[in-house]
Amino acid sequence: MPLLEFTNNGIYCKQADVYLDPWRGVDKAIISHGHSDHARWGSKRYITHEINVPIITHRLGKILVTGKKYGEAFRINGVNFSFHPAGHVPGSSQIRVEYKGEVWVFTGDYKTQVDGISTPFELIKCNTFITECTFGLPVFKWEKPLSVHDDINNWWANNKSNKVTSLLMGYSLGKVQRLLKHIDYKTGKIFTHGATEKMTNLLRQFIDFPKTELITRDTKKGEIEGNLVLAPPAVMGSAWAKKLGVTSTGYASGWMAFRGARRRRSVDRSFVLSDHADWEGLLSVIKGTGCEDIITTHGYTDIFARYLKENGWNARTEKTKYEVETIDSEVI
Repeated sequence: MPLLEFTNNGIYCKQADVYLDPWRGVDKAIISHGHSDHARWGSKRYITHEINVPIITHRLGKILVTGKKYGEAFRINGVNFSFHPAGHVPGSSQIRVEYKGEVWVFTGDYKTQVDGISTPFELIKCNTFITECTFGLPVFKWEKPLSVHDDINNWWANNKSNKVTSLLMGYSLGKVQRLLKHIDYKTGKIFTHGATEKMTNLLRQFIDFPKTELITRDTKKGEIEGNLVLAPPAVMGSAWAKKLGVTSTGYASGWMAFRGARRRRSVDRSFVLSDHADWEGLLSVIKGTGCEDIITTHGYTDIFARYLKENGWNARTEKTKYEVETIDSEVI
């Protein structure tokens, strides 16, 4: 029997009677990170990285949750577990599972680029590697983040000089904080949507961010003019966004590498900035783990697994309930 198996409830370790990122309520759940497709309501007990504790309690409400440090081993019925940095978003972890000398690693979501807010990805040796492949096509090759952040700052500065408000959109957990961390706050004021403000404030205890101002019903349009507004993608075309006045819209996502995605989003500027590994990142990690077996779980699973098999790896796919980040994703 494999150490981890894929069931109707999620990824299950029978020996420990515990699930990894289950998509249904279970007795014990070990959670990789706070995005809602991986951290779901309904389980009796949660174990996650300590930075992820305030994130999932904010999203799930009153739950019984225990926080662990990176590298801190904990044992359940003879099975050793530990969290290791995934580099995806703050608090995100790979979950290492070891029993009788056999090691499996479940990545959740991960990226190899350093973003300035998440603990950088850590390579873990293992026998079996369960990997996402959201961007598992050769066409996806990320630019250096510094170059993208320079483009964003130049875009805002130009809008500011023309008294145009810059509406920059990204996911409320991870992407917005990454944008905020690298923004040139000397250009002007930074305003936020309620969803992004709440998540950013949760993370201020761990990360130093520039000052932001929440947009409320009392905020005057003239106060916002020429400044920067950070918001989730769902505000695009909404009544909330229209109240901002004249805006230039920008969207930060790995999907912006596709010209069609930029058209579908109908934004003025697109910035290719992803919180997932690109093609080379995925391959470099797989090589580095020294694994014998690979399981692809969400993304371009069949294409990526076929490439791995054609190049000598023992790879297969498994279906999960994780909502793959797509061109049309709003908030995960």
